Amino acid sequence: MKKVNFRFWQNPRFRYGSVSTLLVCLFFAVLVALNGVFTTLEKRNGWRVDYSFNALTTHSEATTRILDALPHPVHIYALFERNEEDLPLMELLDRYAAASPLVTWEQTSASLNPTLLTRFRGDTSDNAVTSNSLIVYCEATDRFRVLSPENFVSLTVDYETGSFTSANYTYESEITAAIDYVTRATIPVVYVIQGHDELDANTSAVLSSLLMNNHYDVRYAPLSSIELNAEDLVMFLAPVRDLTDSELTEITDFTAQGGSILFACDYSDPLVSMPNYTALLRSYGFLPLEGVVVASREEPDTYYEGNRTILLPDMYATDVTLDLLLNGANTLLMSTARAFEIPETTDNTLTVEPMLVSGEKSYLRGLSTTSTSLEKQEGDLTGPFALALQARRFSPSGDVSRAIMLGSTTLLTSDYFHAMTHSQEFIIRMMDYLLDSSASNLGIMARAAIRPQLSAESVTMGSIMLVALPLAVLAAALLILYPRRHL
Repeated sequence: MKKVNFRFWQNPRFRYGSVSTLLVCLFFAVLVALNGVFTTLEKRNGWRVDYSFNALTTHSEATTRILDALPHPVHIYALFERNEEDLPLMELLDRYAAASPLVTWEQTSASLNPTLLTRFRGDTSDNAVTSNSLIVYCEATDRFRVLSPENFVSLTVDYETGSFTSANYTYESEITAAIDYVTRATIPVVYVIQGHDELDANTSAVLSSLLMNNHYDVRYAPLSSIELNAEDLVMFLAPVRDLTDSELTEITDFTAQGGSILFACDYSDPLVSMPNYTALLRSYGFLPLEGVVVASREEPDTYYEGNRTILLPDMYATDVTLDLLLNGANTLLMSTARAFEIPETTDNTLTVEPMLVSGEKSYLRGLSTTSTSLEKQEGDLTGPFALALQARRFSPSGDVSRAIMLGSTTLLTSDYFHAMTHSQEFIIRMMDYLLDSSASNLGIMARAAIRPQLSAESVTMGSIMLVALPLAVLAAALLILYPRRHL
């Protein structure tokens, strides 16, 4: 019986002929195919390991919880031209799709798909669909959110130059919050109460535009014309005339069912002549003080550009502000602010916490027609003062009513402050807290935008390897050469 010669590679036809060329081509074709298959599997299952210094393309457990609880499918349009993609963002979207079968995404461009510009048209230019944006869309709710490149960068203020610099990337927190929003069952209604000479739709247009851009239903109306539900939010923006007894009763019934309120006032509001309104404030532990808060010259980091009535408040860690502090978005400005006492004790049905606080050497000035000096006078109260507080009150029925008090309306209504500070992020976090939204409790850390500088500790391992590797090569050479020393 003739033996089969398995050493076929010694055949000259194989070694030098066309068969060898064909096999080499087939070999490389198999490698290309395998690379394509594993690349597809890697993207589909999120197998790629993120070795970047800031773990930019890795999502957190908070995102995993949101994705696991999704009630409806979500589709994301990434509007990027070919070869102009944001590669970390694309990889992060792959991980979202790998983490949940209800999340899908596709790359397209505004030029090739112009219908997206009209289908997902925003209310204003601030949330218009542009190139390099994401559109997060849920067909079941027919709700969407547009995320522009500016949404993905957290800025910090450089006060020496008066400009913003990139501090952190917020890809994950923005995308997860958008997914959470578009899949919600209902959209909250915000009633800005009218009828007491408070800020109207014109004077608070910047605030209402921000809220509508974030898909809140904002309505301006007197209390007598609306029927409040516990899921709604009420805003009192610097009223200067008191509530009537019937209005106070209506608001009290609303809060007893778990309704929440955002209060904002200025130092000049005549609260002392508004007993019903101040009674409502005191029911949440908000105790207003008379006068305007003035920063001390000895604390230049507590006021802005030499104007001691434009305050740079300290931000305390609360339910509202924790995410902002973690993400470095804690720069706010408050102009001609009113102060509030910081309650030392409350009953067991009420919790009150300061969110924004003035400098320790700040003081209260009671300005009048006879005294307009900002210099500290004998008898002026000394800080620190609460400039903004949050409260949570429990009713006998077990419902929880939340409230926030701001001592300056400019934080809400100044487009300059919105552009120069983190007031927009602060406002949205306040809304999340008041409406008990999960977005404020995501706890997703922003990723550092700038690689940290090397320190002595960070180069220790590199120094060891720099010495260890040559020594290892030398040891290997000695092991090989020593037995041959006599050859």
